[in-house]
Amino acid sequence: MWEAVIGLEIHAQLATRSKIFSGASTAYGAEPNTQACAVDLGLPGVLPVLNKEAVRMAAMFGLAIGANVSRRSVFARKNYFYPDLPKGYQISQFELPIVESGQLDIELGDGSTKTIGVTRAHLEEDAGKSLHEDFQGMTGVDLNRAGTPLLEIVSEPDMRSAKEAVAYMKKIHALVTSLEICDGNMQEGSFRCDANVSVRPKGQEELGTRAELKNINSFRFVERAINIEITRQIDIIESGGKVVQETRLYDSDKNETRSMRSKEEANDYRYFPDPDLLPVEITDEFLKDLKKNLPELPQEKKARFIEQYELKPEDAGVLTASPAHARYYEVLVEASGGEARLAANWVVGTLAAMLNKENRDIANSRVSAGELGLLLNKITDNTISGKIAKEVFEAMWAGEGSADDVIESRGLRQITDSSEIEKIIDDIIAANPEQVEQFRAGKEKVLGFFVGQVMKASSGKANPGQVNQLLRKKLSA
Repeated sequence: MWEAVIGLEIHAQLATRSKIFSGASTAYGAEPNTQACAVDLGLPGVLPVLNKEAVRMAAMFGLAIGANVSRRSVFARKNYFYPDLPKGYQISQFELPIVESGQLDIELGDGSTKTIGVTRAHLEEDAGKSLHEDFQGMTGVDLNRAGTPLLEIVSEPDMRSAKEAVAYMKKIHALVTSLEICDGNMQEGSFRCDANVSVRPKGQEELGTRAELKNINSFRFVERAINIEITRQIDIIESGGKVVQETRLYDSDKNETRSMRSKEEANDYRYFPDPDLLPVEITDEFLKDLKKNLPELPQEKKARFIEQYELKPEDAGVLTASPAHARYYEVLVEASGGEARLAANWVVGTLAAMLNKENRDIANSRVSAGELGLLLNKITDNTISGKIAKEVFEAMWAGEGSADDVIESRGLRQITDSSEIEKIIDDIIAANPEQVEQFRAGKEKVLGFFVGQVMKASSGKANPGQVNQLLRKKLSA
């Protein structure tokens, strides 16, 4: 009966070394209020100076999504009063943003693609941060983040489910990290989003009243928050009530959204061009040079992985989800002697499971791509089986040394001596005459029983290929 309409406003913190209008550092983790200079605080007599690197990064993003990069854009003052905004206004862009009218394709669960429009992306400065813990009922303010450059990426309301919204957000994340214009660290707040959510009866053209969910900083929370909000709005309407346009907070501990304030409109902020900043003018030559030096984009990399490494599209999608994943995989392929599919299976399967278990990024994997490559070599040269390799990998992850160290210390080297394997097989055949007769009567499945018995007797060390070959020979004799 109901259809959700969703748009996202993603805030990507640009990876500049200094702030957008001052020379203060953007490094994360400094002592509170040690990286906020006079310009960031808006003290009398100071003037902002635009960081050219922030402009370059915004333009790169625009080119990557096929958008119009404005040759002339203007900064404006967005006026509101809040403790972590010392100037009483935020420098942003309003009527003339730097990027307009782009688009991005997302992959849906059924394998199809959907195009999501990107209305605009504009430059602005971040506010400070209000701290509500450890102040005995009071609020502390840390202004280190004030003035940090942000690129706010505003989508069209083209998404119809929380899963679509997450797919779009992940696609933007992969893009900005591939362009190296944002580190994408969601825990540190470098990449976060506001979700605008409304519902309407299916088939209705007119949009419903929307609520804005503020500052969500994980893919999992975005999906949860949107689904909760969709259910809340449907319940209100079906109970005879009306949805109120407002800003809401998602509480991940209680898994609920709560009202923060009524939703402001643009005129509430009294936007006007910032008198201290000249319009930003970008030349065709500047854009031409940028376009020439764009790195390989995620979609291009995915297509190359499918063709070059003969991967399934879903595996290629996982392996190009971030620059760190792609780098790890390509180093692994080289270290394993070109075993592209085997390498993909390990990264997507065993390694991913370990990383997820510890909530660890692939860039901080306990086993490097080079070390894992040496382990895969031990599978391909028949030193160990694939099953034993997983045991070795777990030991490497636990810090027991290299693949060679673990194999030697645990005595895991694969048995490839045919005479030794034949002796084990003879004992198994002699002990199971009933199953021998079943196999000879045409029950092929019984072979699996014998393989399992041989592997068990050899503690998993017998070469599976040799075991199969020798069993068939002896059982058919």
